[in-house]
Amino acid sequence: MMLDIERTLIDREAIAERVREMGGQIARDLERDLAAEGAGQDHGGRVAIIAVMTGALIFTADLVREMPLKLSLELVTVSSYPGSSTMSKGAAMRSVLPKDLRGKHVLIVDDILDSGQTLDLVKRLVEEQAPATVRICVLLRKLVPRVVEVAADYIGFDIPNEFVVGYGLDFDGYYRNHPEIAVLRRPLVGGDA
Repeated sequence: MMLDIERTLIDREAIAERVREMGGQIARDLERDLAAEGAGQDHGGRVAIIAVMTGALIFTADLVREMPLKLSLELVTVSSYPGSSTMSKGAAMRSVLPKDLRGKHVLIVDDILDSGQTLDLVKRLVEEQAPATVRICVLLRKLVPRVVEVAADYIGFDIPNEFVVGYGLDFDGYYRNHPEIAVLRRPLVGGDA
């Protein structure tokens, strides 16, 4: 696998440090929201994390361990990069959103903000259920024009317009287990990159 990697953009130590910082900030913001409502220490199951699969799997697992809150974790599957494509083909829901988000503080977690289509779709569907708050957290924000403008509340890293893999991000279903954010060698990506 290492032979397929052209270069590392973000190493594992930088990722771990930033995820700790983000988890702490998110937890403080949610605690402040809950305190303002008088929800007390129990939080009453009022915090819901919605992770966009499969790319956000590793990031979400590490992030929630840095959030000492009573929370529920839900998974949704959205397809936007079918097969070996490196360009978004539009977002399509592949699973059902949880139906009990009314009045909750919802955090949508995704691996990367690129075209904006995935996060726009998930956010609109969440907002239909009238949550108390909706925030978006992404590990990476690609510095490109978006098809749909979506503002992320928490951003791990800004990256250039490169197709990246690792730490949950894939190419054709592979490289999710690479522990760093990396760029593949160009001949591997090829096609529509």
